Amino acid sequence: MKKTRRIAVIIISLIFAGSLNAQDPSFSQFFSSPLNVNPALTANINADWRMISNFRNQWIGPASPYMTGTISYDQKIMQNKIPNVETEGNIMGVGGMLMFDYAMSGIVKSTYASANLSYNIKLIEDDYHKQRIGLGFGAIYGHRNIDFSRVNFEEQFTGLGFNTSLPTGETALSNMKPYFSASAGIVYSFSTLNSNLDIGVAGFHLNRPRQTFLQDEHQYLAMRKVVHANFETFLNERVVLNTNAIYQFQMEANYFSAGAALGYYLGDGAESLLTGGLWYWSKNAVIPYVGLAYKNVQFGASFDITTSKLNQAARKPNTWELSIILRGTKKPSGVIPCPWK
Repeated sequence: MKKTRRIAVIIISLIFAGSLNAQDPSFSQFFSSPLNVNPALTANINADWRMISNFRNQWIGPASPYMTGTISYDQKIMQNKIPNVETEGNIMGVGGMLMFDYAMSGIVKSTYASANLSYNIKLIEDDYHKQRIGLGFGAIYGHRNIDFSRVNFEEQFTGLGFNTSLPTGETALSNMKPYFSASAGIVYSFSTLNSNLDIGVAGFHLNRPRQTFLQDEHQYLAMRKVVHANFETFLNERVVLNTNAIYQFQMEANYFSAGAALGYYLGDGAESLLTGGLWYWSKNAVIPYVGLAYKNVQFGASFDITTSKLNQAARKPNTWELSIILRGTKKPSGVIPCPWK
């Protein structure tokens, strides 16, 4: 007899909708998805505007893969129209992000949309260094659903097979409603002529919205808390060091990731930068990364070398990510070596 997928649906419901285990999607290249890390990073860029796209294909092999993709845009606004913004060296910014997340080859689909507002203030500036602090706030819309046309239930089994036109007997699963939540964050920056340091904290789903397939008012989407840092410095005229780290937790789910990359300027001009590095995702993977930047366009590719128990499967899981960043400036500024900016 053909096996029913009902058990899989229930498991998915618990993982993606339960109050204990629900998680937001995460990226190995978290440094290339700043609006997913901290709303205070909105418009915290060495440009006038920035557009980013990320794509992650996870655990291809022993199980149905997870696929996650985003596209985001942020820019500085009203620099010459609001008092104490342009004249004081402050920055106001807006941004937004669209995200999709597919599980079980698309049987379970999640969509997200966010809108952010940020304000970055110059604290100290002299001939040697600059200190800034930024605040950011965001509004998030999310929705999860199941594609019932690709799922069979035991109530639909006729003895000779499954008749998908019959009732599923699982009406509660179709009652999933969208949710709205809030996010906020703060980031501190210290920069010199050759170096830059950013340290920030952020919280997502501050209002803990209800998010469940089941009729349980106590099931909610847990708050996601993030701590992150990055440091960039020129080692010489051609070599730049990038280091990044993140720690985030959401109820019982938590992880940290840290790593570094070296970038090398190609040719005589400062237009092309080739980057290679390595990151470690706790209890999950070691992640080689390679990047190429030309003027204000930056490409990145990474591959997760799984170190968790999934690596014991007969078919080894494969996970890879791609990112592209496009920045726009009024005057060409050459390569921007910091992925955050």
